[in-house]
Amino acid sequence: MAKAGLRDSAMERSIKVVNVMEKRTLGSTGIDVSVLGLGTVKFGRNEQVKYPQEFKIPDDEDVMRILDLAWSLGINFIDTAPAYGTSEERLGKLLAQRHDWVIETKVGEIFEKGQSHFDFSAKHTRESVESSLRKMRRDYLDVVLVHSSGDDMNVIHQTDALAELEKLKQKGLIRAFGMSSKTVEGGLWVVENCDVVMATCNLEYNEEQAVLDRAGVLHKGVVIKKGLLSGYAGVAEGGHGIEKSFQHVLTQPAVSSMIVGTINTSHLRKNVDIAEQYRQVTE
Repeated sequence: MAKAGLRDSAMERSIKVVNVMEKRTLGSTGIDVSVLGLGTVKFGRNEQVKYPQEFKIPDDEDVMRILDLAWSLGINFIDTAPAYGTSEERLGKLLAQRHDWVIETKVGEIFEKGQSHFDFSAKHTRESVESSLRKMRRDYLDVVLVHSSGDDMNVIHQTDALAELEKLKQKGLIRAFGMSSKTVEGGLWVVENCDVVMATCNLEYNEEQAVLDRAGVLHKGVVIKKGLLSGYAGVAEGGHGIEKSFQHVLTQPAVSSMIVGTINTSHLRKNVDIAEQYRQVTE
């Protein structure tokens, strides 16, 4: 039996590239990313995740169908991480000849045997980047973020992760770097000192607005995580939470892209349709 949302159209694999989605420049990096980015946690990990419903990791055919559809709808930006199970390896295998995608990955968090642990040493940071390059079969990585444990300022001041990423950027192995931060203080430091910050912004949490505002002033890249409340936005705001979430995030001038993960092609199409309604105010 066909899987709902994944095999709902035999034509999906042959859709021509449309690329109608709005692209925004990621701060001062010179990298243009689609305003809606594709999150890939569900491509490789279904343990210790906080989504409203359990899910089965899709097979290669279904993942490729999602990637093909995303590209045809104008999405060119993928978010992944070593902590997302086999996500990086699968992207490398399925997109081996597709270096036109912009890929953002991370360092610092390791997920093994059902548990996360963290290593922000220079050695591990360097080895993690080298591993991501091998897994995704690339000569360089577009964006690499430190995957914060939550103690942002300790990671920033007491570890060598960000300094090592700066060195790897100078060597040409990455184009831009920053942090997926979890505090206002950490986010502001990242905006002042790095290329890209990944911040949280949604209908129920707006505490990091100062980070977004400062990033706008300094022309730094802003990528939004948890914009749809980790999958719970559909029941928020009387059932209109998804639309209001997109509006809330994408009308912010500083936001470059909002990462939304899905393995449901119907949801992907709907998300793109909604996102297209909220082009940057400056337009």
